Amino acid sequence: MQKGIILFLIAIVAGFVCQPLYAQQDSLKVHHQSDTQKIRNTSKPDTSASNIFSARKATIRSAILPGWGQAYNKKYWKIPIVYGALGVSAGVFFFNLKTYKQLRKAVMYKMDTIPGNDDLIEPDLQPFSVATLIFYRNAYRQNIDYSVLAFLLLWGLNVVDATVDAHLKAFDVSPDLSLKIKPAYRFETGTASLSLVFSFKERNYKFNKPH
Repeated sequence: MQKGIILFLIAIVAGFVCQPLYAQQDSLKVHHQSDTQKIRNTSKPDTSASNIFSARKATIRSAILPGWGQAYNKKYWKIPIVYGALGVSAGVFFFNLKTYKQLRKAVMYKMDTIPGNDDLIEPDLQPFSVATLIFYRNAYRQNIDYSVLAFLLLWGLNVVDATVDAHLKAFDVSPDLSLKIKPAYRFETGTASLSLVFSFKERNYKFNKPH
């Protein structure tokens, strides 16, 4: 159950990390020049966006404090997602740690020769045998490792997201780039399929020649 929650969180964060790569409506906005200026300045790339948003700064800030890089990139809506994912994974870690300590204490008291120590075991754990307590103790010890790994992975995805966003700020994702989903059906085999089609269109610039 806990592994499923952790994998679900990682999938959500990974989804919004990859979101800038295919969501055109939330894509990067740069200061556009006129069509004639773009024709004249093809040999000089526009670095205005890259000067405003530094991928290095976004990476360092996200590594120091989760969400700081997203704030730097002005993607404020991602900050609650970052802290929500990290908060849940941290909560799972502390729950596993607390339960592991209770089970470890229960195993120790069950295996000693002092009958009075059984009363020191948590009431919910007293009916279990030593073998059962050892099994659950080892399982929760493993869950602690998984929750720590998930926390570190989510922190890393937060850094990757801020870095990708800052890098893409320097690119112009225009309406000329589109993604279409096309269904298809093969009558000879009786199978249906879906196709993802990327379209890249060239812009036609028109300008008047000076008389």
